[in-house]
Amino acid sequence: MTKSLFLSNLMLTLIWVLATGVLTEENLLFGFFLGFGVLWIVTTGKTDRKYFYIVPTLIGFIGTLLWEIIKANFMTVKESIFQDQLEPAIIKYPLKAKTDGEISLLANIVALTPGTVVIDISDDKKVMFIHVMHLKDKESFIKEIQTKFENKLLKIIR
Repeated sequence: MTKSLFLSNLMLTLIWVLATGVLTEENLLFGFFLGFGVLWIVTTGKTDRKYFYIVPTLIGFIGTLLWEIIKANFMTVKESIFQDQLEPAIIKYPLKAKTDGEISLLANIVALTPGTVVIDISDDKKVMFIHVMHLKDKESFIKEIQTKFENKLLKIIR
């Protein structure tokens, strides 16, 4: 049902763009959200509502990811200038993700944030080894990855 609602939303977006005759990023986004609102109203009480929770969660996740990347870039510049503050470490991160796709996506998201590099995944796929350029507290770093990235990612995917 989620796929059909997504396809319906894309169709409504296409209809909006054709009706307005303007093909811009802003018009596509507006058409997508307009279609989302129409589908929300039309399908109230009739279908599985999972689609209407996935889209806002995905948008929030992307916003969080972008904010963390920007924040980490500024931290990396600061740490590169003041090298005496570097505290490199390798963290053994316990994974909740189970499938290869989930683990791969999480590894890529972690690697996108400056100052972190995923080194390896254990053979049993239960642990990810992450090199961190500046580590203040191991437990808070693990909790941050879990709450900001892994939990939200798994909520969207599963």
